[in-house]
Amino acid sequence: MKASNHASVPEDDIVTSANNTSFWFSSVVKPIVFEKLKQNVSTDILVVGGGISGLTTAYCLAKEGRKVILLEDKFIGSGETGRTTAHITCALDAHYSELEKTFDGETAQLAADSHMTAIEWIANTIKEHKINCHFKRVDGYLFLHPSDTKETLEKEYEATKRAGLITEMLDSVPSIANEDGKGCIKFSDQAQFNILLYLKGLATAFIQLGGEIYTQTKAENITIEGATANGFTIKANHIVVATNTPINDWVTMHTKQWPYRTYVIAAKVPKGTLPYALWWDTGDSNSKWISKPYHYVRLEELNDQYDLLIAGGEDHRTGQTDEKDSNEEDRYTKLENWTKNHFPAIGATEFKWSGQVLEPIDSLAYIGKNPGDENIYIITGHSGNGITYGTLGGMIISDIITGKENPWIKIYSPSRITLKTTGDYLHEVGNMLAQYGDWFTEGDAKEVADLKLGQGGIISSGLKKAAVYRDEENNLHICSAVCPHLGAIVQWNDDEKTFDCPLHGSRFTIDGELINGPAISNLKKIMTKDQSFLDSE
Repeated sequence: MKASNHASVPEDDIVTSANNTSFWFSSVVKPIVFEKLKQNVSTDILVVGGGISGLTTAYCLAKEGRKVILLEDKFIGSGETGRTTAHITCALDAHYSELEKTFDGETAQLAADSHMTAIEWIANTIKEHKINCHFKRVDGYLFLHPSDTKETLEKEYEATKRAGLITEMLDSVPSIANEDGKGCIKFSDQAQFNILLYLKGLATAFIQLGGEIYTQTKAENITIEGATANGFTIKANHIVVATNTPINDWVTMHTKQWPYRTYVIAAKVPKGTLPYALWWDTGDSNSKWISKPYHYVRLEELNDQYDLLIAGGEDHRTGQTDEKDSNEEDRYTKLENWTKNHFPAIGATEFKWSGQVLEPIDSLAYIGKNPGDENIYIITGHSGNGITYGTLGGMIISDIITGKENPWIKIYSPSRITLKTTGDYLHEVGNMLAQYGDWFTEGDAKEVADLKLGQGGIISSGLKKAAVYRDEENNLHICSAVCPHLGAIVQWNDDEKTFDCPLHGSRFTIDGELINGPAISNLKKIMTKDQSFLDSE
């Protein structure tokens, strides 16, 4: 990729080998890396975040002739975008029948129109720039979860028709086993692609329009005047925060949405066994979570002999896997069993990974001006529809900044208040407050000596809490277990080998380094002289 700021992208995009603990797209596509920021700069628009939301926003604004700089603290697509299963669909996590109840029929229609427009925008952009990203038009099928009733499907079908979508009620679920005699809703003209190949093409187009990208450049101290990064200052007239969860806001937006972990497996299936398609069930009606966990499946190209079946689900609130038989490995096992039952032709699991989604309290994403700010904008709350919402984010923010009319600005406004979701809001706030009870409970292990090699946990002594990890060389990594965002106690994630906050989803490495916001700083290191409360080791 030729770039004005010296992009360093391997000519050969595809990695020849990968291990089965990696998330699929980032395992097969080499990192998209640009130069670090090395000087003070000024720009019209600063975009923070190198995922689909940030890159789409940057591209749209550059296409309007604006001067745009994009900052990414790691590399392009290294955040949650790279962990997506890349369903490009208007079949929303929030069913249209629910949107009609929470809002009204007009809002449901606007939501449907916006997502269909996003799909077309992606298709047209791929065509315009000749982006080779395995883009395919496919059909999608929504079928019943065992806990749900036929009435749910019938209501949703009628709601999709009122919303103006092209849907059809079928008597059976195509290409799925053990769903005999059960119907589904067919969503025509959906799509799929390889997300990182798409981002590479979009980044190339953005650079050709005069845009600048800096990776390994973490934006900090975001204000109405710009931000700092790598010790330098970026001055800007408009700032767009397109980081999965906003890092410019301390409280407001984090009481409107809630973080969930979601799990994914990928297994080989002989080419030609299954059609390229999207499948989703309606979600577990008996779940304790406000957001009903559901299963989602699609097929991806692998090689001349095999395709890869990618299946996800088994979601839970981040940092809250303390129920019996609900740890991370158990969730992968449940997901593998479910997938094998419905797609018996698959082989062994080749890849597995998890991701983090943010569930807005009223089911629609937040796209627009950050509450209280005139020139800071946010894109967040994507649920499981990150590809279309990320694309919409770029389209809507671009129109706001350039002064164009857009019919979707109001329904996605971050400042909206939805009174009909007050009960759900109070339920989630209650869950949040309950997490502060971890201050008064024992940790995962009574003593550091209880931790095995490669294991982490929370060690307690009264109100002192330590996040401790014992690596494979028997070295201890010790930090405070107190999240620097709002003071909750982080929890050990054995799948990702991270410490995750159960309140708002901030995540940290074994050394306490920040991975995901909304926290903006690392866990505090516990120095040797302060470790005596742990044990005598």
